[in-house]
Amino acid sequence: MQDQVFRLGIDVGGTNTDGVLLDNTLNCIAKVKVATSEDIFTGIDGAITALLNQSGIKGSQVKHAMLGTTQCTNAIVEKKALDRVGMIRLALPSGSSVPPLCGWSQSWQELLGEHFYEAHGGYEYDGKLIADIQEQEIRALCQKMKGNVDSVAICGVFSPVNGDQEKQVAQWVAEELEGVKISLSHQVGSLGILERENATILNAALQGTAQRFVQGFCHALESHRILATPYFGQNDGTLMSQEFALKYPILTVACGPTNSIRGASHLSKLSDAIVVDVGGTTSDIGALVHGYPRESSIAVELGEVRTNFRMPDILALAVGGGTIVREQNSGYKLGPDSVGHKLLSEAKSFAGDTLTLTDVALTLNHMEWHNAEQLQPVDLSEINATTIYSQMVRDVEEGIDKMKTSSASVPVILVGGGSALMPDHFEGVSEVVRPEHYEVANAIGVALGEISGQFDKIVPIAPEKRLETMKRLEEQAKQAAVDAGACVESVAVIERSEIPLSYLQGNMVHVKIKAAGKIA
Repeated sequence: MQDQVFRLGIDVGGTNTDGVLLDNTLNCIAKVKVATSEDIFTGIDGAITALLNQSGIKGSQVKHAMLGTTQCTNAIVEKKALDRVGMIRLALPSGSSVPPLCGWSQSWQELLGEHFYEAHGGYEYDGKLIADIQEQEIRALCQKMKGNVDSVAICGVFSPVNGDQEKQVAQWVAEELEGVKISLSHQVGSLGILERENATILNAALQGTAQRFVQGFCHALESHRILATPYFGQNDGTLMSQEFALKYPILTVACGPTNSIRGASHLSKLSDAIVVDVGGTTSDIGALVHGYPRESSIAVELGEVRTNFRMPDILALAVGGGTIVREQNSGYKLGPDSVGHKLLSEAKSFAGDTLTLTDVALTLNHMEWHNAEQLQPVDLSEINATTIYSQMVRDVEEGIDKMKTSSASVPVILVGGGSALMPDHFEGVSEVVRPEHYEVANAIGVALGEISGQFDKIVPIAPEKRLETMKRLEEQAKQAAVDAGACVESVAVIERSEIPLSYLQGNMVHVKIKAAGKIA
């Protein structure tokens, strides 16, 4: 044990913070589940302390440290703890017919505020200039936002073809609004201005959330003298650096269920199944295909907002251990809000005033509690509890059906601490598998992660030089992975797409190449 090196995996959810230690052969030698704290740090610190005590190893023996989190997902779903956002769309005079936040709900518009502006700028589809950006116009807009925003999103027409205007505007904004974080759309999304703009606004809104979980993790590692470079899970199952996580927190959205899917495959030894990851706030349902999460082929909606960056095909339901149950005239309403990490103080079974799905499952004896004597009786009849529980099961069954590609029965792997709520049978399912360590599958999944690098640009590719050009671009993606901390010998291309843009001149192709390898 003294000669071994270990990898630490931490997953911070809405309710619980899960932790695991894996040995050289990727076997789980210690696991823990603690309550997520308001400040993030306390929960992570407590998890690391428990893991080191349980395993008997020292912090100096931990050579790799990874964090996955649903903090950004929960912030969007619950519309809480988001930054105040300003936005400048570089689209005048051509793109004024559809205003910013078009298609966003009234509640979102009220939450984000009024500092969403249009300014001159933008390019044609072939990169030709539509209008010049105007420095005084941008600086005047900044004065309107001064003191009223924490983050600014900048989105220009066809900026993925040419991002120069966005970069210049970012420089002016940084000069006028000192300390305000800036998100550029050509670095976040792809073609399609409204969806790209939406993704950039969400990325800007999540900047503060990212800062909290990154700082919390780094401080916890320092307090235990763990000198490993921190890495953070992103939504394709690979890892990114601290700097990247702070700049693009939107890429951590869905990393929780993605890690759970990878962890579920590792623990169950199944390569094709439906995975249901039940946490404190949501149940995330995904498809496991050949050992990896199935990717979404369509634009993805996050908290009712349509976006266009690549995401795993995940269906999120407002069903979790802390989901609040409310009685209505027509029956009961489940969520979408949750008591989250306050379950042990606010749920009725723990002397609180809020009825949750955990209370319902405990009332029906569908789940066990490790410390049963501390439970309080819940004023809920068995008939009503059965009605609520059946409604929850129907919601999950409907979600499983939506994720299936045929009517055939498929295996379902249940993971996540909240999966104790779930029954041992679902309609349309061949078997329900609860693997060992199922409650910390997300932490195991992030601990298994590899370092990735990506090339994502619109480039000219002459037909006669296609193979030569693609090989050169693949090498750039591989080098990006190596620069991020991947081992040179292990790096390989894991994803590649080429989309010819027939409406652009000069054989332009949207090339996206992702390479990944083991941590060096």
